[in-house]
Amino acid sequence: METRCDPLTDPLSPAFDERRFRDHTETAVSLLGPQLADTSIRGLDLIEPATLAKVARDLMTCERDTVAAFDEKKLAAILDLYIRTGIQVHSPGYMGRQFSGVVPLSGVVDFVSSVVNQPSSFYEAGQLPNVAERLMADELNRYIGWDPGTFAMVTTSGGSLANLTALLAARNRAFPDLWARGAAALPDGVRPAIAVGADTHYSVARAAGIMGIGEQRVVRLPIGPDQRIRVDAVRPALDDARRRGLSVFCLVASAGTTSVGAFDPLDELAAVAREQNLWFHVDGAHGAALLLSERHRHKLRGVEQADSLAWDAHKMLFVPAPCTLLFYRDKAHSLGAFRQKASYVFDEQPDPYTALDSGDKNFECTKRPMIMPLWVLWSLYGPALFRRKIDHLCGITEEFHHILRGEPDMETLHRPEVNILCFRHRPEELPDDAVHAFQVAIRNRVKQEGNFFISKVDVDGVAALRVVLMNHRITTEHFHLLLGEIRRTGQDILHREGGRN
Repeated sequence: METRCDPLTDPLSPAFDERRFRDHTETAVSLLGPQLADTSIRGLDLIEPATLAKVARDLMTCERDTVAAFDEKKLAAILDLYIRTGIQVHSPGYMGRQFSGVVPLSGVVDFVSSVVNQPSSFYEAGQLPNVAERLMADELNRYIGWDPGTFAMVTTSGGSLANLTALLAARNRAFPDLWARGAAALPDGVRPAIAVGADTHYSVARAAGIMGIGEQRVVRLPIGPDQRIRVDAVRPALDDARRRGLSVFCLVASAGTTSVGAFDPLDELAAVAREQNLWFHVDGAHGAALLLSERHRHKLRGVEQADSLAWDAHKMLFVPAPCTLLFYRDKAHSLGAFRQKASYVFDEQPDPYTALDSGDKNFECTKRPMIMPLWVLWSLYGPALFRRKIDHLCGITEEFHHILRGEPDMETLHRPEVNILCFRHRPEELPDDAVHAFQVAIRNRVKQEGNFFISKVDVDGVAALRVVLMNHRITTEHFHLLLGEIRRTGQDILHREGGRN
């Protein structure tokens, strides 16, 4: 028998009303639809924080004692403000970061996940997400290459957390008593350490700090002009670490570095890791998606030899953040990162349902069902959707690199391996000692102008302009427009500086 609450006697009823929910949804769709259809060049509209805070505060109800009467116009104003003040990821002017404009359907699925609210660390709370996680693990493993049934995958909220989790599993394998007893479990003179490429993502060094290893025990492996780990320098670096009393237990390689998108030689590094009995972790947050491409998957040759692999779906698989996939080559190792017992979530008697629980494998107890947007896209469109967009983005990045090589006032710094391209604007009159500050000033001015959003990165200690091409709508015309804006901005900076001198 259905009963309805009287809004006069139940003040909570309006906030949970199904008809009002439909109105809210229509309001959101009416604002998001034009956002997706808009192909104009839009960068970042930066608003002074105090000004934005005042606008936002004015949209907040002053009611404190009773539930405020709902105002649909105010909701529209809030959503419009939210959309306008964010990075315009669906615009061809967005070339700055590695998170992508999502396939719109994935946003719809994420919206459903928010409403049904099924945390997915335990099967009983999120049945389909846990099944979908197993299904996607099997699908993606077709491209990694491990034997079915021998590996494991768990989702985490971001690549940083995936790296930390994998490093914990590696440390606990090497020092099994450390989890329970802490530093007291280490024999005298044993100092755990991690070996990483000099351009590895900062989350690895951060993980070392969190784990109590310390940044000073992160062994930085030399990289070459191509920004990849020099294999010839790895063994000498590890020997030197041992002479300094460090016990390296893990070697971390990158498949698509954050700075320039470089791919370390995974097959050769895997051989060194095996030889020295080191856990081999691959941070493929950005570049692991190239496994789906016949044209580019060779850049990850040797990934099947990794002990663990981090793969961000919210980057090159074009779904809402966060959604990171952490793979283990040996499924037994997936249980090695965490070793708690908690009667309120972990069942004493395993059954076919709890076998799909991931709460014992990931840091989060309450975890979003982040796999759902990816699984739905894969189910409805198949892998070709991702493969074609990946191939297109890598292709236009190579094309833009070719354009830059033909411009005498532009300095190319690397041959792009993925959709990240770094370069410098070097007009003839620019002194060498001003190159760094000049690139930084250009990037900041371009960002403030609001037409394009690009980033910057230091390459060999000198700033460079960095574009990340995540939008398939970006064309050579857009890139030429960006170069024109960079040149105009550069000339303005040079003339202003000259006027002051």
